[in-house]
Amino acid sequence: MTNLKQAIKDKTRQLGFVLAGVTSCQPPAHYSAFENWIADGKHGAMNYLAEERSRTRRADPKQILPECKSILVLALPYQPLTFDLRPSTFRIASYALGDDYHDIVPPRLKQIVEFIKEQVGHEIPNRYYTDTGPILERELAQRAGLGWIGKNSMLINPKAGSTFFLAEILLGIELEPDDALITDHCGTCTRCISACPTQAILPDHTLDARRCISYLTIENKDQIPEELRAHMGNWIFGCDICQMVCPWNRFSAPSDSAFEPLAQGETSDLILSSVEFNQRFKKSPIKRAKRRGYLRNLAVAIGNNRNEDHQSLLEQAAQDDEPLVREHVKWAMEEMRDKK
Repeated sequence: MTNLKQAIKDKTRQLGFVLAGVTSCQPPAHYSAFENWIADGKHGAMNYLAEERSRTRRADPKQILPECKSILVLALPYQPLTFDLRPSTFRIASYALGDDYHDIVPPRLKQIVEFIKEQVGHEIPNRYYTDTGPILERELAQRAGLGWIGKNSMLINPKAGSTFFLAEILLGIELEPDDALITDHCGTCTRCISACPTQAILPDHTLDARRCISYLTIENKDQIPEELRAHMGNWIFGCDICQMVCPWNRFSAPSDSAFEPLAQGETSDLILSSVEFNQRFKKSPIKRAKRRGYLRNLAVAIGNNRNEDHQSLLEQAAQDDEPLVREHVKWAMEEMRDKK
């Protein structure tokens, strides 16, 4: 199967994946760390992670695909990190500047599966995911030789940094596993830990999601804790800070062309109706925050940057039907008034 594995890897490169590796379907060796993380409540309101069925499947890939014999793990690069740190600029995580990867990656995974079927001459059991399946994808990626799990919990590759999406294909055929990358090349560096404004990065290569700006602006559907708002800066969707300070990202691979930045609109038209929000962000990951979350995040960012040019945006949002939006607008107005 050596020639088949190389042919598969060649095909993945043709489809834009910059990293590809194979691992077995053995249960993840560090599953207990995930269980402890859940038990400590560090997953926040992401209750789907704590569901019994989800945990059972994460503990053993064969609970997802009983016929699984190999797992192909892939990486597709997104937009390089942007370093515009002007306080008046609203920030969006680099991965979310283009089309939604949930729409881009799966069709390519399907192409790979079809290619493998053609090579072996018959149907094969398979399942594929990109950030959607109940698997510990970063551990699988490390096991497949794609990188190591950094102190910020991101998978880091010495030649591609961490600015890529991971994807996995569970296969019912035997492929020779690649060697795991077991060396932690973070060494004594703690730049990501020191730079995190909400102190979300823990010393054991995990995050307290409840404090993470990405979680607070996306997965969190309720109020942002007041004690964290002032530390969130001007991020309105996601956060890149721990990756921006990581020295390995000077080696980030060029972005796949599918993730060219979309037009996000002018500052003057950021307060959107439901119809306008859905139209503007229909192809963007930003739609995951929902309109109410997007306006909540925008209010916090305005309260933090204290740019008087944005006062009219707050006044407009203060009339919104959503209590969640109005509460955060009130906080932002108080911040701007108190710090004049």
